[in-house]
Amino acid sequence: MVSVDQAIIARLRKDGHNFEILVDCSSALALRDGKNVDLHDVLAAMQVFSDAKKGLAASEHAMNQIFGTSEIDTVAKSIIKKGEIQLTQEYRESLREEKRKQIIASIHINGVDPKTHLPHPPQRIENAFAEAKFHVDEFRPVHEQVQEALKALRPILPIKFEIKEIALKLPPEYAPKCYSAIKSFATILREEWQTNGFWIGVVELPGGLENDLYDKLNKICHGLVESKVLKTK
Repeated sequence: MVSVDQAIIARLRKDGHNFEILVDCSSALALRDGKNVDLHDVLAAMQVFSDAKKGLAASEHAMNQIFGTSEIDTVAKSIIKKGEIQLTQEYRESLREEKRKQIIASIHINGVDPKTHLPHPPQRIENAFAEAKFHVDEFRPVHEQVQEALKALRPILPIKFEIKEIALKLPPEYAPKCYSAIKSFATILREEWQTNGFWIGVVELPGGLENDLYDKLNKICHGLVESKVLKTK
């Protein structure tokens, strides 16, 4: 259980009533994101307040009226999931930076230069981000912000998302070692182990991962991988 001194307030206002609880910032956000978190690790005090700073307890009648119960676990979870969590500025900035990195990583993995069909290096995307002055929302999911980021970046950095379908042929002595590497980068659409021990298959993966896949396989196979791009979409 987090100490009261380190806790922040989570608040829900509804039908003229105010409900507040004292929570650990990161644990409360994890719970709101659907992660399995013990409520005792979230709450600094097993109590619901009408005003946490003044130490005024919420009315049980009001809780029953709004939440259908005055049971603290149920009420607290509802406040966290539906209410406002008062984050510190430092924590907001930390969340925003983490989301920014995730958005850039997503664009790097999925995006390519339309002319060369090669991925942009992460630093190039970082620079375009700074030039575009794209605002990252610390609360919205990454996948919702990626498309908005692309619109902001395209006047500065030509980029499009591609999915590539690639045929691969691996020599017998290295094919088993390559299999897990392939599955970590791509979806295997078709595959066949030939009588001579060679593995042939067709895989699908984000365009930005094509070179990473080749680098990984060639490292294992000492350059003996055969590949051909069948389709780009």
